[in-house]
Amino acid sequence: MSSSGESKKLVLKPRHPLPKVGELVVGTVEEVYDFGAYLSLDEYGGIRAFLPWSEVASRMVRNIAHVVKPGQKIVVKVIRVYKRRNQVDVSLKRVMEGEKRRKMMQYKRKVKAATLVSIVAEKLGKTVDDAYREVIWKLEDAYGDVMTGLEQAVIYGEQALREAGIPEEWIEPLLEAARTHVEIKQFKLSWIVNATSTEPDGVDRIREVLITLRDTIKSKIDGQGRTTVRIYSIGAPKYRLDIVTHDPKTAEKTVETVSSSVAKKASKLKVTFKIEKLKQ
Repeated sequence: MSSSGESKKLVLKPRHPLPKVGELVVGTVEEVYDFGAYLSLDEYGGIRAFLPWSEVASRMVRNIAHVVKPGQKIVVKVIRVYKRRNQVDVSLKRVMEGEKRRKMMQYKRKVKAATLVSIVAEKLGKTVDDAYREVIWKLEDAYGDVMTGLEQAVIYGEQALREAGIPEEWIEPLLEAARTHVEIKQFKLSWIVNATSTEPDGVDRIREVLITLRDTIKSKIDGQGRTTVRIYSIGAPKYRLDIVTHDPKTAEKTVETVSSSVAKKASKLKVTFKIEKLKQ
């Protein structure tokens, strides 16, 4: 998918005609003057926004063009809404650096996801309005944002789309497109396992404990084969447990729960068992 070319043509459709005061929005600078700049808000159908000179920067700026330039995309905060004029005033200086990064990342994910859904809509003979009504807004309601919904579809398959209320005719082509173009971020977590036994067949007992640990963890956190669990020796009696997963929080909780049950089994087998998470 040529997301860069497609995203330029894509017009994001808002669920509401105007943003709310305090909302962070992405705007494209159109005109720059001594008294301020005019922007079009990308997520609100290009409605006009005014950025006053006094809201450009916290420090003194003699020339506003040194801060914002035509064609530039910036993250701003809505400070006033004029419903009758269908216009808003925005501030650049009231947006923190961390907020800018997070908002721009969210925006890029939204554009990519909406573009992907729109391409599928075209193949189905659907309009952009159909795409928003039947897919995009439903995924937002179910998963918080469209891209997260598509990621869930890649991980859990058709059921993730059906649970969001996506019409059946969309399921197969949308899932195919998501699996082709949506990349799932993976995380690597590691633990050190200490396992010893003084029994004559201690090696076999330790192996049984480690296999139980590996297989139980994998069965509980595996999502459509997208989680890998590996245990290997780093020099007896120490072993390393590596988990590569899209869901690190679930992985950590699972290891904690499974370790307790495995420790009980190890005790019965007369194997001393201890596990400790490595700091990343």
